Amino acid sequence: MKIAVIGVGRWGVHLLRNFLAHPQVTVVAVVDPQPQRLAGVKQQFNLEENILLTTQWSALQQISELTAVAIATPATTHYTLIKQALNQGYHVLAEKPLTLDPVECLELCQLAEKRRLILMVDHTYLFHPAVQQGQTVVKAGTLGNLRYGYAARTHLGPVRQDVDALWDLAIHDIAIFNHWLSAIPLKVQAKGTVWLQTVENRELTHPPSGLADLVWVTLTYPNGFEAYIHLCWGNPDKQRRLAIVGSRGCLIFDEMSPSSPLTLLHGEFQRQGNQFLPVNQKPEVLEFTPGEPLQRVCHYFILSIIENTAPNISSGWVGTTLVKILSGLSASLHQRGETVIL
Repeated sequence: MKIAVIGVGRWGVHLLRNFLAHPQVTVVAVVDPQPQRLAGVKQQFNLEENILLTTQWSALQQISELTAVAIATPATTHYTLIKQALNQGYHVLAEKPLTLDPVECLELCQLAEKRRLILMVDHTYLFHPAVQQGQTVVKAGTLGNLRYGYAARTHLGPVRQDVDALWDLAIHDIAIFNHWLSAIPLKVQAKGTVWLQTVENRELTHPPSGLADLVWVTLTYPNGFEAYIHLCWGNPDKQRRLAIVGSRGCLIFDEMSPSSPLTLLHGEFQRQGNQFLPVNQKPEVLEFTPGEPLQRVCHYFILSIIENTAPNISSGWVGTTLVKILSGLSASLHQRGETVIL
């Protein structure tokens, strides 16, 4: 299967690495507007001379029997590139987010279906073995009645200049909550604080006061379950932690804990008179089969093409839903925390 990788920046390099190693794939072209990046990947991966290295996307049209493209370019370019790729008959794996506009996302999904092509979004966490094992635990009812969820995604930089902390960070945790709950939020709320890039010190078109460095998110699901997410790129306390609390325990996915990234904390209340006493408390480190999530993404994309079956884990439709949620949160953020119905 002939594949071209478009964009070999920080993430595109990893896509290229995985497709070069895939036994059912031949990488025939790499596209990037920066010649030094092309030279860099040629040296890094010792690319064969017959692999086309080009700064021009249009050069792909000269490759016969090109099957698919992997797009890892800035999100602002996704709509145009993906639409052109689908119209030229290529299957598409796109870096998240699918686009920055849910209307554009919907159009691309409909185009892919019309052309009978695979459109998949690289929501890598949905292929993380710990996340997949976590969904199994939630579905099994081990936690009892689900009560609420919380997540924190913080670090000290990098500070984006094209989007705020919401668009930079939130999509990962929203994707995991949706996946674990097998549900989509009914309404959303976001409040933010701007410290670094205010309208006073920078030319910005993002209302109301600049690009938010800190964002607090609330997701409300149809059954009343609420998830709270703390996002910040100005916090030296790096966190990558997500949890769901139920009546019988708490499931925690903590990327910063290499020895136990997925933990089930058993514990519940037992009523004695008017007292509620904690009982059955014990931690349980959950085992799962290790594996690189991105490798699984790439293999799932190839398998979907071979079997001609739409991806149900991270399809374009899943990507569209996540962009719609982010757009709703962005509207709430710009309305200073007003609840937005999706």
